[in-house]
Amino acid sequence: MTADIAPPFASGTFVGRAWSDAAGGPIVIWVHQQQVLDVTSPQAPTMRDLLEMEQPAAWLTAQASKAASPPILGSVQALLDGQLPGLRLLAPCDLQAIKACGVTFARSMVERVIEERAAGNAAAAQAIRERIAASIGESLRNVQAGSAQAARIKEALIREGLWSQYLEVGIGPDAEVFTKAQAMSAVGHGSWVGLHPISTWNNPEPEIVLAVNSQGRVQGAALGNDVNLRDVEGRSALLLGKAKDNNASCAIGPFIRLFDETYTLDDVRQAELALHVQGPDGFVLHGRSSMREISRDPLDLVAQTLGAHHQYPDGLMLFMGTLFAPTEDRDVPGQGFTHKLGDVVTISNPQLGSLQNTVQLSTNCPPWTFGTSHLMRNLARRGLLVDDSTAVQQ
Repeated sequence: MTADIAPPFASGTFVGRAWSDAAGGPIVIWVHQQQVLDVTSPQAPTMRDLLEMEQPAAWLTAQASKAASPPILGSVQALLDGQLPGLRLLAPCDLQAIKACGVTFARSMVERVIEERAAGNAAAAQAIRERIAASIGESLRNVQAGSAQAARIKEALIREGLWSQYLEVGIGPDAEVFTKAQAMSAVGHGSWVGLHPISTWNNPEPEIVLAVNSQGRVQGAALGNDVNLRDVEGRSALLLGKAKDNNASCAIGPFIRLFDETYTLDDVRQAELALHVQGPDGFVLHGRSSMREISRDPLDLVAQTLGAHHQYPDGLMLFMGTLFAPTEDRDVPGQGFTHKLGDVVTISNPQLGSLQNTVQLSTNCPPWTFGTSHLMRNLARRGLLVDDSTAVQQ
């Protein structure tokens, strides 16, 4: 599959994972001078171990200067295009929990309210959208979640009979944080993404995903597609797990860009994401999501996920939500957008690259069979598992 990508890989520190036929399992890779290097070692047998280092970017630089530098596997573009024999790009995370924050943008929050009021019925959505817009208008656009202003808006909406559980997490003090997918289950760039076959109203969700280590330190960021089943979640919030966590329903990639002198959390705060959907029917959808409009700071979302109240010894990948709300009609007027099988979804950002996936049913996507136990056995066979005291980290 050839990806339409304007790669940012000439500078910055990009790391990821690939399936290696030669290793019979995944390897940790680093993009260095437009080439892909295999940096799998007893110090970094997994992406989790690399992100646990105090300065992973510095450790990688040190590896390149050694006499026995990491082997070069080929060009990064060839890997993205699927043209390196015996190698296939994977999601850049492994042992990390995969968590997601919902309703973090006030503008897209209104669409969650509409889903709830429509009870998952796309045909009823437009009338509800018009009523809510008339009552709320732009009042939620710049509100800070948990603020005194948000509390006043909450009271006003209750009086209008428009309060919703989605508004509670959207502008209330507590963020919505849920499990998007199981560790090791995310798919990477070039793979199929899956829709549960019961869904008839669904969409992509372009997001930035933070790579957070066990100490709560954000080490970098990647692109993500939090595939969303609007009808399933709209029927009941208690169906969130069914709506979100299905085979191949979580895509992350193409790489994690580590924080260094070229890329920081402030770049994440200012990031603009572009969405392009190309349908087999000729339909084209363009969308965007701007991190400038998020209602909660990324560090607040991390703190609400990991801390004294909840530990993640292998770290986590944290989807931060999206501004994108698909209201453009695709087939029937007033019913908005929904996916068709074969849609090619591309999420891009100038500093993170592009994540491209093709939509299929979850039941038709390759089953997830390589889990944590398989990874541990594979690493043991390759002699990569060592006692922590022998792993030199910087």
